[in-house]
Amino acid sequence: MEMIEAQDNSGPGNEMSKTVASLSSEALGTVVGVSGPVVEIACFGPHLPALHEALNVKLDDTECLLEVHHHIDEKHVRAVALHSTSGLKRGAKVHSTGGPLSVPVGPDCLGRVLDSFGQPLDGKPPFEAIEYRPILVKPTPIADVKAPESILLTGIKVIDLLCPFVRGGKTGLFGGAGVGKTVLIMEFMHAIAALHQGVSVFAGVGERIREAHEMWKEMERSGVLSKTTLVYGQMDESPGVRFRAGAAALSYAEYLRDSLNREVLVLMDNVFRFVQAGSEISGLLGRMPATVGYQPTMLSEVAELEERIASTTSGTITSVQAVYVPADDMTDPAVSAILSHLDTLVILSREQAGRGIYPAVDPLLSQSKMLEKHIVGERHYNIARTVREHLAHYNELEDIIAMLGIETLSPADRRIVTRARRLQRYLSQPFNTVASHSGIEGVSVGLEDTLSDCEAFLNGDYDDLPEEQCYMRGSMKDEPRRNIS
Repeated sequence: MEMIEAQDNSGPGNEMSKTVASLSSEALGTVVGVSGPVVEIACFGPHLPALHEALNVKLDDTECLLEVHHHIDEKHVRAVALHSTSGLKRGAKVHSTGGPLSVPVGPDCLGRVLDSFGQPLDGKPPFEAIEYRPILVKPTPIADVKAPESILLTGIKVIDLLCPFVRGGKTGLFGGAGVGKTVLIMEFMHAIAALHQGVSVFAGVGERIREAHEMWKEMERSGVLSKTTLVYGQMDESPGVRFRAGAAALSYAEYLRDSLNREVLVLMDNVFRFVQAGSEISGLLGRMPATVGYQPTMLSEVAELEERIASTTSGTITSVQAVYVPADDMTDPAVSAILSHLDTLVILSREQAGRGIYPAVDPLLSQSKMLEKHIVGERHYNIARTVREHLAHYNELEDIIAMLGIETLSPADRRIVTRARRLQRYLSQPFNTVASHSGIEGVSVGLEDTLSDCEAFLNGDYDDLPEEQCYMRGSMKDEPRRNIS
């Protein structure tokens, strides 16, 4: 394959991470071609570097990390650059690091903003590393995995009632652009720190720099940052960096679980960008695309990431993953590949957002495998089922109401519709993490209060209450928020 000379296509080179093993004294090979982030290397020795091994090239004033992705023949390999290839040229000596990329870990990683190599992005000096962990490891042996047994309360009414999180399980937030995935993730981090005294690891996969900065500062203001590690693979970086940001974040989560015995919440925003980065790498390596243009290895790549999220006797890892849905199409192959690994589905609806119902959770499409009588109890199960029935019946009658008016309905249907409208507004909630923007103090509502309130709505106790008094509030025991309409 003919390759062109290296070009300056990424701006100034990044500083070389010190998170890999010591370099060998002798060069492994030389660069024979560079095409964007793809580097072809001719090796000297009888053995080629292993797949996913980290390599290093020393440039004039910096160094460039590479990750091996393809053995071309018995003398040549193809690698993807993890730093800028500016200044990289044919003939440059390539050294082995002896293993995959590793990141520094330690208790001081909490409260820090890091890149995919474990280097600080918050302007502070590097934290003290207890050890270095490879970002690519095998999943926890099945004999050591602890099965999910209970729900994880979040203080968010609609989620705790209709699609409760699985403690030690995986939850997906599905939605198109602008329906509130990132805000909901920030609120989960606040809930874990406030309700469970746990810690969070956030993986910004292909995150916009503006959004990363906003999240960092918002978490500082809300007091959550000290219990959180933020790992960013930014949108302007190599697809190799974006592809490994999630794996680096999981290394921190596994350390916090195994060494500190903490309950860990892992948040990823956005898993779809992980699939996109893998698709970019696959195209750069010349693989034939598969369904709808995605890489042929998509299912195994998603599985490698998802299977590492597991709970053991040492601690619990609960995962919440934002998933962008292209064109709001839930049948997209990337979305389907992620769906198969999840325990709870939280579907964010553009229609709900258009009504001003936040969080914009679709109560009819969202579901959880934990919403069973033997897990949540008969009372919770029956209330959740009846609430869903009321909302579904209201949804069926909306067209008739719009055309003919609510007066044309039977008394029984009118009663269901008026209660469903109040329940719909009651399931909205002000969040702590956006209180400075909305001007409404955030609230956290216990499950027992939510169940009691919904039971009262279904029994008709609030039939005479104006609908606006049910909107954007906590428990119905609180004073009504009369300034909201």
